[in-house]
Amino acid sequence: MATRVLIVDDDPANCELIREVLVSAEIDCVALTRSELAIGHLATEKFDAIFLDVNMPSPNGIELTRKIRSGGLNASTPIMVITGEDERALLTLAFSSGANFFLYKPVDRHDILRLLRATHGSIENEKRRFRRVKVQCKVSITCGSEHMSGTTLDMSLGGLFVQTSHVLPLGSVARVSIDLKPEPLTVSARVLRIAGEDCMGMQFENLAVNEAKRLQDFLLPLLPKTE
Repeated sequence: MATRVLIVDDDPANCELIREVLVSAEIDCVALTRSELAIGHLATEKFDAIFLDVNMPSPNGIELTRKIRSGGLNASTPIMVITGEDERALLTLAFSSGANFFLYKPVDRHDILRLLRATHGSIENEKRRFRRVKVQCKVSITCGSEHMSGTTLDMSLGGLFVQTSHVLPLGSVARVSIDLKPEPLTVSARVLRIAGEDCMGMQFENLAVNEAKRLQDFLLPLLPKTE
């Protein structure tokens, strides 16, 4: 499962340097120099790590960090912020907004590789959460007064892809009951993707510790032995 990283830096040279180093480490990258374009990518694509320049035209790195942490596919993705030595106050603000790691400018190849080594565990944990397992389980979905049943096509610790009689609007939050043994698991999930008229991708929201453990205990034995 390839690592996929988003880079957002309005300095083209800096953005390209980070992209080159990551590509040399066989990491798939989306590199953007316009921060407003990042919002669409973050809403529709799952990344394993995110590099954000702090000081950019709006939305700057802090604004993007807050938006990422507010919910969605990348709410728990590790965030590395890029800042200058004279922007320490901004760095403190970035951490309080949800950033995990930092790089000081001027960024060099050694610093990027060192950060990759330091964050390897966090990135792998995030990938594991979203590793999909092809599995069919019966599900019941309730959204307001609407009720429907369906079958999962795949699942991960982050969500599920389900086939139903019809789909809910994007952004809808529903209660999903998954037919796990010895008793169903009922969780909250948001519709993030629609595929055709009868399939939708849903992300779990605010999983309790016991709910996450039940999902993990169910899914891990189903992973291929090479994973």
